[in-house]
Amino acid sequence: MCDHMFVVTGGPGSGKSSLIEAMARRGVRTMPEAGRAIIRDQVRIGGSGLPWADRVLFAELMLGWELRSWHEAAAGDAPVLMDRGIPDVIGYLTLCGLPVPAHVEAAARLHRYNRQVFLAPYWDAIFTQDAERKQDRQEAEVTGRVMAETYRRLGYRIVELPLLGIEARADFMTDRLQAP
Repeated sequence: MCDHMFVVTGGPGSGKSSLIEAMARRGVRTMPEAGRAIIRDQVRIGGSGLPWADRVLFAELMLGWELRSWHEAAAGDAPVLMDRGIPDVIGYLTLCGLPVPAHVEAAARLHRYNRQVFLAPYWDAIFTQDAERKQDRQEAEVTGRVMAETYRRLGYRIVELPLLGIEARADFMTDRLQAP
């Protein structure tokens, strides 16, 4: 387990990335989200590893990204905020009704994060869709629940982020990162 690596998870449009950007401005090291970067790259190159084209390939690309991020973050000892983690790949496959391959489950069990995982719950007031975020409100809510269930099943403790502005959320997270 890497106690200095903290995952922020939840459904799309719940403020995860905005919070992580705010924490980076405060000097906390961060690791970017796999999904958006993979979508941008796949669209740019005409690839099929997209959630609306080949979900299994998209999941494998996310797994590779998350493993790389885990190894990069594990090399230090200062707190690192992860915009999602390896268990999110399991959650994604579960949401899609696809089987979770043994190697994905093994990756989630071998590459651990701090036991405390931050969940950004669905928040109607800030939810939006865009070219990369095509999920509707209902799917966003369900995604948050599935991610929480996935992390709990893997032995993590969920800390739900309050429905507050970015700076107040960042204060909340800063307090939790500094707690023993």
